[in-house]
Amino acid sequence: MAVIRVVKPGLSSTVQDLGRPGYGYLGVSACGAADALALRAGNRLLGNDDDAAGIEMTLLGAAVVFDAATTVAFTGGEFAGEFRGAPLPWWQRLDVGAGERIDIGPSRTGARCYLCVRGGIAVPPLMGSRSTHVMSGLGGHAGRRLQADDVLPIGPAPRGAPFPAAIDRESVRLLYAPGPIRVTCGPQADSFVDDAWAQFTSEPFQVAEQSDRVGIRLTGPVLTRRDSREILSEGVSLGAIQVPLDGQPILLFVDHQTTGGYPKIANVCSADLHRVAQLRPRDAVRFTLVSFEAAERLRRESQTRVDALFTGGSGA
Repeated sequence: MAVIRVVKPGLSSTVQDLGRPGYGYLGVSACGAADALALRAGNRLLGNDDDAAGIEMTLLGAAVVFDAATTVAFTGGEFAGEFRGAPLPWWQRLDVGAGERIDIGPSRTGARCYLCVRGGIAVPPLMGSRSTHVMSGLGGHAGRRLQADDVLPIGPAPRGAPFPAAIDRESVRLLYAPGPIRVTCGPQADSFVDDAWAQFTSEPFQVAEQSDRVGIRLTGPVLTRRDSREILSEGVSLGAIQVPLDGQPILLFVDHQTTGGYPKIANVCSADLHRVAQLRPRDAVRFTLVSFEAAERLRRESQTRVDALFTGGSGA
């Protein structure tokens, strides 16, 4: 079996697929790729199933060596790096020879990039997924971030044919276009004073340095509650925006806990989760409220635009 050898692990690199939903009642986070859109795109470029596992890198990429000839793709935020003395190509297939090395450097745009390989990363699945959940030590490669000298097996080549062209860069730009993150009302939206809602949807917040895959901490206007009492712990969902007593929101992300006792003012629309994944510390972020009906329409439109990347459409 062909393998990838990790020379340098980068800042925080993990094996991720599209996650293990359905185990929240056991306290197991779904985890999965922070930017699921980018992982899907990389896999489709290679003819893999959408859910094939790849390597997610955060802010600073890894250096890897391939022991056999294969085909890879880089998607997501664009990182510095080179291959055969030239800059790494993004959003297209790249043929790599046996023994060749790829060095991925620091982020240039966005926070996370994905190295997808034809056949996928074939670490053993756990609960139907190869995703890594670092806090609980589940899944991926030894349940942890990658380290130097790790060896990752590559699965057999899929039956599907690779996409014959690069993904249109203008379409990618539109998918990640800046603008307010769209949210729906959270289950405790009425727990906040009217001024808090006005601030939440009109003033910018900043991504704090302490943010990670569990939660994106935001600093900005203080969101005041009507009642300072905590609620009973209840199930929480990906994209929920909870507000502790200090009034500074926390956006629960892909490795979030399965229950929580802070009131939730809003929830990010699924159509914008890939943009949330690319937020870096100190980035400014704004929110705008949409209806549940609009959120569902946005979800369908987003999927159509992704599909159009691989059918010759503009994705616009």
